[in-house]
Amino acid sequence: MTAGECGYLLLSSKFGDPDRKPLTTAQMRIVAQRAAYLPLVNSGEELTLEHLLAAGVEKQLAEKTLVLLDDTLQLNAYLSRARRIGCTPITRANPGYPVALRKRLGLEAPGCLWAKGNLDILSMPSVSLVGSRALKERNRRFAREVGIQAAKQGFALISGNARGADSAAQDACLEAGGYVVSVLADSLNEYCPDAHRLYLSEDDYDECFSVPRALHRNRVIHALSDGVFVAQCTLERGGTWDGSIQNLRRGWSTLYCFRDGSDAVVSLEQMGAFLIDTEVLADLKSLPQRQPNIFHMV
Repeated sequence: MTAGECGYLLLSSKFGDPDRKPLTTAQMRIVAQRAAYLPLVNSGEELTLEHLLAAGVEKQLAEKTLVLLDDTLQLNAYLSRARRIGCTPITRANPGYPVALRKRLGLEAPGCLWAKGNLDILSMPSVSLVGSRALKERNRRFAREVGIQAAKQGFALISGNARGADSAAQDACLEAGGYVVSVLADSLNEYCPDAHRLYLSEDDYDECFSVPRALHRNRVIHALSDGVFVAQCTLERGGTWDGSIQNLRRGWSTLYCFRDGSDAVVSLEQMGAFLIDTEVLADLKSLPQRQPNIFHMV
């Protein structure tokens, strides 16, 4: 592991220690913007407080950064535990880091993704699926068809592994012989992937589920693929709505909503999403691409 990769881990991880306070996404963005040579100076010179202050980093944040970067013993112990259960860190300094995240999320992309499973799936073309946990039957059929068609047409399916829409699509994709990337909001410890699965987790590989983590990971699901399918959504409520709105605001990828007549998908269409029926899934490559939305209009 390179010094740069170690730096990202040291700055962004708790290492299973609830008392360790890594940099927030906003703090990472500030440090990266104002000190492009971080986490280590390009020349190999030891990073000092003076370097950070000269780059315009506020003193308290600079001191916190240096304390985190000095915690190499805890880093090595954490990496050793991760290797024993098959978890691999993919930091932004790693050439294998998803290009789509780097391009679409920029400095707001996760500093590190922990992976467990078949990493080759990340190089496949992909589509994402999101949706409510309590699904109506026709919406469940749509979610399953997305999974089936992804498998048949050579796309990996990216989803969040939650009950409802996520599970319906993922199960259908795997049953059809496809490949699935599950972006989790909980620990990787208990998952045992086969060659058709990859589990990803932002933050630490052993961090437990929380609602903020579930909402935060939605941007990864939306930004990893060129197209995101919404199986079902509740107007102005829940993670599916929040993630879809963020996608439309920032233009991460094209949003396709199942035409179920709900107020939620009608509203999303007005903001720039496409409404589609199940039949058009038979040719995913022919689907329309992103259209202008109200957030981009002047």
